[in-house]
Amino acid sequence: MGVASHLGIRLADYDRRIRTFIPSYEEFLDAAAGVVSGRARTIVDLGIGTGALAARCAARAVHARVVGIDADAQILTLAARRLGPRTTLVHGDLQRAPLPAADAIVASLSLHHLRSDAARSRLFERIRRALRRGGVFATADCYPAAAQPLAADQRRAWRAHLTESYTTAAAAALLRAWAREDRYVTLEREIALLRRAGLRPEVVWRRGTFAVISSQPRT
Repeated sequence: MGVASHLGIRLADYDRRIRTFIPSYEEFLDAAAGVVSGRARTIVDLGIGTGALAARCAARAVHARVVGIDADAQILTLAARRLGPRTTLVHGDLQRAPLPAADAIVASLSLHHLRSDAARSRLFERIRRALRRGGVFATADCYPAAAQPLAADQRRAWRAHLTESYTTAAAAALLRAWAREDRYVTLEREIALLRRAGLRPEVVWRRGTFAVISSQPRT
């Protein structure tokens, strides 16, 4: 299933509609791009989508080559238009596509498609091996709280953001659909999996249920 079908929108509307789905979307991506060094030469974006995060990373590291991986061939056409000749786009599953040696590996709203902790662990281990000395991995995603009262508050805040653009019923339906189709892990669980894979994670940004984690290989 392509990302537009997954979200129930037209592909051409993705960049506009994603802002109605994700609170503080611009700040969210800026925080992820902010961990990328301006000296980076190779940046890999896992689940590059339309290239919104990759474009921010490339603007920071002006001499970098970007490698974008996505399983959705259609959305890669939008990334190609946005990013231009500095980018190599790979149509493939981020769990299986080869990862080149990189100074930065980033992922935004893509890891929640992984169906198990084992799949996350395998990917994190591959990321650690692909990172060059001093390299960094940044993931920006939905990480609900482990404590149910706080998780419920986060869900209400997310629903409130959705109701700025959609009816109350439509907002509730979107959250139910995403809960069925996606697999969210808690922030604590993600940090534990990153550490187990030999990475040193740090939460660099958090708003409600969304967070950005920066990780580097342990020395």
